[in-house]
Amino acid sequence: MRTIAIGDIHGCSKALVGLLDEIAPTSSDQLVFLGDYVDRGPDSKGVLRTLIELQQHCSPVFLLGNHEIMLRGALRGLDPQLWLQIGGQQTLTSFGGRLENVGAKEIAFLARCKSYHETENQIFVHANFLPDLALEDQPEFNLYWEHLSERVPLPHFSGKHVYLGHSPQPFGRIGQFGHFTCLDTACVGGFWLTGMDVDTGEVWQVSKEGHPRENWKQIKRLWRYIKSWS
Repeated sequence: MRTIAIGDIHGCSKALVGLLDEIAPTSSDQLVFLGDYVDRGPDSKGVLRTLIELQQHCSPVFLLGNHEIMLRGALRGLDPQLWLQIGGQQTLTSFGGRLENVGAKEIAFLARCKSYHETENQIFVHANFLPDLALEDQPEFNLYWEHLSERVPLPHFSGKHVYLGHSPQPFGRIGQFGHFTCLDTACVGGFWLTGMDVDTGEVWQVSKEGHPRENWKQIKRLWRYIKSWS
């Protein structure tokens, strides 16, 4: 079984479909999505429907991002102005300009998103974490809103490697920080949507339009060649 972490999608449905084509998940694979599926990009509706459909083909884990929190608030009748100003307008447009068009399946999906995910060796959160607190005790601000520019976390007391998104990395590079990895590689900003096998380090990257990053394909071929001799 592969465990693959996937960074922020932000309404880029073509990138999501392209990445899934590259990964080719099987029923035994677990894909951990790090949140921020909606807003800013052109097709949040398509992203949500693709993720809902994916549940029939593998074992995905969907984390809650701050943009899903804002969408859920708008659906509950909270003032949507902040959400609309930072990407929500694009989501609203993808649903025909009416929040009433967000269907029951999408609402149920948003309600099921998790605050965090933990395995034997890894921790997955959306935004950030406090190193001395268990996951169930993490404040919402740190889990969903705090950028790495505000605070770079020390290693978590569990000793587990942490995978997160939320903070777009310069030039679409994967953020490798030793004890944690940031997989927000700024797809909606014109760089890449990234998936990473957390056990082997294998990486898949596609553009906003869903095209594979060619140099990563070369690296993957080399990795497979080396693996064949091990």
